[in-house]
Amino acid sequence: MRKSYWLLKSEPNVWSIDQQLKVGPKGADWDGVRNYQAANNLRKMKKGDLCFFYHSNIGKEIVGIVEVIKTAFIDPTDKGKRFVAVKVKYKSKLKIPVSLENIKKNKDLKDIALIKQSRLSVMPIDTKCWKIILKMSSI
Repeated sequence: MRKSYWLLKSEPNVWSIDQQLKVGPKGADWDGVRNYQAANNLRKMKKGDLCFFYHSNIGKEIVGIVEVIKTAFIDPTDKGKRFVAVKVKYKSKLKIPVSLENIKKNKDLKDIALIKQSRLSVMPIDTKCWKIILKMSSI
């Protein structure tokens, strides 16, 4: 089964890569998503999919990678039971965080959702862009 790649955005003062690391292998719910398009992306995630962890607002950079360990379930923080969450576990920090500024400078990344739909908190990343960003993180 082929893996899919995603980008998850979180404000580091709300949930950071360091907090994700601290919860360990049991992982943490990726909850609180209240945008229908982002929620639909959560529903498409499969166990084993990898996600870039993006610090939004403060930092504006991709800082790490998490793995989906439980597929979509009703978000326990949603009283209306309309939205879903997934469970993710920490995989790694990037050697060098990849800033939004540097992503915007790379012409091969001009069409990714992070630029095209900057307000979306959960977005797909194609394999080519995933590899480009990984390479940018180790230069």
